[in-house]
Parts: sequence; C-alpha cells; structure tokens
Amino acid sequence: MAARLKELYNNEVFASLREKFKYDNVMQVPKLEKITVNMGLGEAKDNPKMMETAAEELALISGQRPVVTKAKKSIANFKVRAGMPVGAMVTLRGENMYVFADKFFNIVLPRVRDFRGVSKNSFDGRGNYSVGLKEQSIFPEIVYDRIDKVKGMNIIFTTTAKTDEEAAELLRLLGMPFEK
Repeated sequence: MAARLKELYNNEVFASLREKFKYDNVMQVPKLEKITVNMGLGEAKDNPKMMETAAEELALISGQRPVVTKAKKSIANFKVRAGMPVGAMVTLRGENMYVFADKFFNIVLPRVRDFRGVSKNSFDGRGNYSVGLKEQSIFPEIVYDRIDKVKGMNIIFTTTAKTDEEAAELLRLLGMPFEK
C-alpha cells in the first residue's frame, strides 16, 4: 500500500511544480528527500530514565527506532562531558517519510492550541524547512497520562529544491498549512 501523500505528489504536485517553475528536466522538480525529527534532552544527564522514555515516545511518533545522540564536547558550565547522551533523533526516508508528513500536516498540526498556520520564515535559504514543537502530547500515539515531562522537538523537512520559494510551493501543495 503506497502512502497517500506520495500518490498526491506523483499525480498532482509533480506536474504543478513543473508547470509553475518551467523545469526542462524532470530531475529538476523538487521533492521531499528526508524528514529529521530531533528531541534535545539536556536534563537527561541527571535522569537516565528520561532518555529511555523519550526514545520510546519518539519511536511511537515516527514508527522507527531513534538514535541516541551524544555530546561532542565537554562543557563544564552545563556539567556535560563528551560522550554523554543528550538527545534522540530519527531520520525518515521513503514510505515512512510520506506517512509521517501526512500525519503531521493533517492530524498533528491542527491539534496545536490557537493554531493559525506555520511560519514561512523558517526556511534556511537552501530549500529546507524547520519547525519546532513545544510538546509531544499533540501526537495521537502519545498517551497523555503516561507523560512524565513535556518535551519539545524539532522537525526538519529536507527537500531537493534549490530555493526557498520552490520548497515553500512544494510543501504547500503537499498540505503544509502556512500562515496567511
């Protein structure tokens, strides 16, 4: 079974982007390359159980086992040594990426309180988009009663677009609700 968003891209978005930006070659048409979900947990150095629960929650949210990220340098002011676990991340590609993006656009973002759309100012200049969430409880897989601490996360949409305008149009056609 193919992802709904992938079919939308192949059937409608691809042709629309090619027509709008007048691409000569089909390989120039931008597409979603990967989605990276990152959860930074600075407090996990004191509480190792927090890292386990965060990794479990990230696995539930993404459908893929996360990688525990470790500190690269020692920072005395933060009581962090090189090699200590400080976060968890998942890189989604292929079918999992499209399933996650569909769920994120249509289920998760509308559950954000006072949601008016995501900012158009979060592009990096190379066609990638980043959005931050303040809490993990807006995902339907997370049981609210089991949350020990509210944790935020960053979600990065990496595209093959060369400009922010092309990436914005790609994400808009896929269903990203940008603010007016």
